[in-house]
Amino acid sequence: MVKSDDPRCVELEAAGWVVVSRSWAAQVTASSVDIEVLSGAVRRGRRHGNVREIEDGDLESVLLLDYMTLADYPGGVATEHDPLTTSTARVTHTRRGFGAFDGGGRALAVTYVDVDGRAAETDFTVVAAELRGLGIGTAVKAASLLALLRDGVEVFRTGGAEENRATLDSNRSLGYVVDEEWITLSPRHDAEIR
Repeated sequence: MVKSDDPRCVELEAAGWVVVSRSWAAQVTASSVDIEVLSGAVRRGRRHGNVREIEDGDLESVLLLDYMTLADYPGGVATEHDPLTTSTARVTHTRRGFGAFDGGGRALAVTYVDVDGRAAETDFTVVAAELRGLGIGTAVKAASLLALLRDGVEVFRTGGAEENRATLDSNRSLGYVVDEEWITLSPRHDAEIR
């Protein structure tokens, strides 16, 4: 896995390696974020459920959503998602989680963000398959940005697979700007087996 502008790409492709997946990374800063855009996204998401920070009482529902969507992550090694455990689903001051929940407490969408001082990076965001395209994923991501902005976070990073246009469009709508493109290469023989 290398940045798309890495000179090694040409060498690897000349040696018979092939691109098996592409991904991107993006950033938004506190100084460039539009609070009204974020607040509007959260309001639209609330048409479908309660958008809020994840609590310990939500863990069973969050783990079920994670389990039900494990096969839904596109891309390759750059965008793989490690299944949640009770430990990694639990929210801490350095691992924050936000979700949308229906009236019965079912997790409809979640996003997890790892915080390091004044910087934060999205680990993953996922929406129940039957509810995609309604803006719920955008809502939980916007909720995470709003909460972390209040806590003093200044730089936010995220990323995803190139083929997942919905995720890219969602992040762009929240102000993220793509600043890196990555490619994953594999020897031709390995790529043909896949």
